[in-house]
Amino acid sequence: MNIVSMKCLLIFLLFLSGCTRVFFHPQSHLVRTPAQLDLVYEDIYFNTIDNVRLHGWWLPAQIKAQATIVFLHGNAENISTHIGNVLWLPPVGFNVFLFDYRGYGLSEGQTDVDGLHRDVEAALATVKQRLNVSSHLIVLGQSLGASLAITSLAKSAHREMVRAIIIDSSFTRYRQLAQEKLASFWLTWALQWPLSLTINDTYQPIKDIAHLNPIPLLIIHGTADQVVPVHHAKQLYAAAKEPKQLWLVPNGKHIQSLERVEIRQRLLDYLRKVLQR
Repeated sequence: MNIVSMKCLLIFLLFLSGCTRVFFHPQSHLVRTPAQLDLVYEDIYFNTIDNVRLHGWWLPAQIKAQATIVFLHGNAENISTHIGNVLWLPPVGFNVFLFDYRGYGLSEGQTDVDGLHRDVEAALATVKQRLNVSSHLIVLGQSLGASLAITSLAKSAHREMVRAIIIDSSFTRYRQLAQEKLASFWLTWALQWPLSLTINDTYQPIKDIAHLNPIPLLIIHGTADQVVPVHHAKQLYAAAKEPKQLWLVPNGKHIQSLERVEIRQRLLDYLRKVLQR
C-alpha cells in the first residue's frame, strides 16, 4: 500500500460517522499568484446567498475574448495549485474566472457539499452581473469540480448563459466512489457497504447529467486514472443526452489530460465550433 492509499484509508476510517467532507482537502495558504506566472489578473471577492465571502481570480484574455471560462477545481488545496490547468487559456483568447470554494484558499466558511453548490451559483452570478460578460460562458470542472458542475448546472438559475460544459475526471456518485475506495483496501473490504452508506448521496451526477441538455457536454477522462476510474466517465456518458462527446485519453492520469498539447488544441477546436452555433 503506497502513501497515498494509506492516507485515503486513514481518512475514511477517521470519518466512520459518515461525513461527505472526506472528499474535501482544502489548503488556506496560496502557493503562488498569477503575477508570479506573468499573468495579468484581478482579485475578486464576492458573497454567496448565505453570506459567505469567497475569493477568486479573474484572468482576462490576452487577445480578443472569444468566451469566458468559469473553472471549478478539484477537491484538494486551492486555486493557486490548480491554476496550471487554465493558465494557457488567456493567451488564446479566453477570459478565465477561477475561485475557491468555502474553506479553501482565501475564501471564508466551512466546507460542505451543500455550501459548495451555493458557491458555484454565486460564482456564475458574479460573472454574469458584476463582470458584465457576454452570454458566451463555458464551465470547466475537474474531479470534484466536474461533479459539482453537473449537479449545480442541472438546476442553476444561470444555466441559460452557459454555452458548453466540460467535465474532466468526474465521478458518478459520492457514495459509489467511496464504496470503490473502501473495496480496494483489504482492511475495509468487508465494510464497504455499511461505511459507504454514511456518505451523503443527495447529489448524484449520474442522475443530474441528463438534465444538462440542450447545453453541449464534453466528458474528458484518462484511461489510466486511478483516483476516479474511467468507468465513471463511461457511465456518465451513457446517462447524458445529446449533444455530448466522450474523449478517453490513452494512459491519461487523474486531471492530467489538459497537460497534453494535443488535447488542449482539440479542446480549442471544440470550443470554437460550439461558440459558432
